[in-house]
Amino acid sequence: MGDKDMGISSYFRSGGAVAALAIGLAGASQVSAQELEYWVYSDFAQGDALALQKEFIAEFEQSHPGVRITITGKGDDDLTAGQIAGAASGTLPDVFMNAPGVGAQLVSVGALDNIYDKWMAMPQDYRDQFDAGAIETCQPAPETMYCIPYTGFGSLVFRNLEVLRQAGIDTTEPPATWAEWFEQMKVVKEAGFYAIPDESLVFNSVAAMYAIVGAPEEWGIDWDSKTTRISPEAMARAMQMFVDMKPYDSGTSRNDQASKDLFISNQLAFHETGPWVDPTYRQAKADSGLDYDFVLVPGLEPGQHGGIKSYEIIGVAPGENSQVAFEFAAHVAEKNQMLRWAKLLSRYNANAAAMADPEVADLPLIAISVEAAQHAYDTMPPYFVQPVPSCYSSTVIDYASAAADGEMSPEEAAAEMIDELNACLQEG
Repeated sequence: MGDKDMGISSYFRSGGAVAALAIGLAGASQVSAQELEYWVYSDFAQGDALALQKEFIAEFEQSHPGVRITITGKGDDDLTAGQIAGAASGTLPDVFMNAPGVGAQLVSVGALDNIYDKWMAMPQDYRDQFDAGAIETCQPAPETMYCIPYTGFGSLVFRNLEVLRQAGIDTTEPPATWAEWFEQMKVVKEAGFYAIPDESLVFNSVAAMYAIVGAPEEWGIDWDSKTTRISPEAMARAMQMFVDMKPYDSGTSRNDQASKDLFISNQLAFHETGPWVDPTYRQAKADSGLDYDFVLVPGLEPGQHGGIKSYEIIGVAPGENSQVAFEFAAHVAEKNQMLRWAKLLSRYNANAAAMADPEVADLPLIAISVEAAQHAYDTMPPYFVQPVPSCYSSTVIDYASAAADGEMSPEEAAAEMIDELNACLQEG
């Protein structure tokens, strides 16, 4: 690497349709034979998404002679397991994606470089491109930054319009409130269809429904006292929602392939989830005429909304390649790349400048995802502070399911859940 006193070079190369990032220490592009490993989510390493990722890589390699980057797709669990194992064995990938929910675990094993100084050395106009809340997620303490926020999501309700029409429901307007949505679930079931997956089976769906009846300050973990912030009153209200929905659900979780199959085969009316299912449903529309749309999760009152949000992140491993790895991560997350990514996949991301660009701002899935993220709760805040014990999410699911199945009253289940969550955090 070059001498720091030589300063930061211009972070864009001019010319062509793409501005390739050329930031960092002077002489960074002269490093020879640097091989970087780049791990991404498996769906980012196939088809059109992989082709575009390879474009990003080629642009960076052109501006950094001697650097070669190998991209590898990994499933969610494999990403985390591989990064933890790599930290222990000294074989970490140089640049990698993951979720902020496992960020503290990765920090604890030494998998994530503190990129704060590198970030602050970037030009102000680069740093200003990003959503402020997403950047705050990556900065748990002063002069500390563990990630660059990347793609993201806010909860949506995918609606099977054919099922709703057959049930006699007007599809021209989405349900404005939880009560209206619940009444539609009843009508759907009476017409012989499933209304919704079982929302009590997965932590994220429990959280999305809790957000309908709770408040943001009543969610997440207080790490100073090692207690949950969940309100027993709000959780009891959410538990009652699970009880009420039980007769109308499909018995499958929102993450099950079976839920998508039911939706595609016109047997399921609503699928509360994230935008990652849209490519599957879009393909089903082309193949079999699936008629669907997506709307915000309704709240208790008109204009209020539930749901959760989060960002996928790009992290950099500490070590001799950390500078050029950061430069590549910054290149991937820069507006021009994220604009192309959004245009290709209609996926919301943390580059606010890209999201506001006229080329994508009016795309339906982008526009509604931006709005969803404004209303939704973070999945399990705060991030990058301490690893969340596995007993935390399993306890939430266990008691939500117990209430939904009638094994406990909503009030009993909520009270016992809070006690057990606090014990989990104290012991964990």
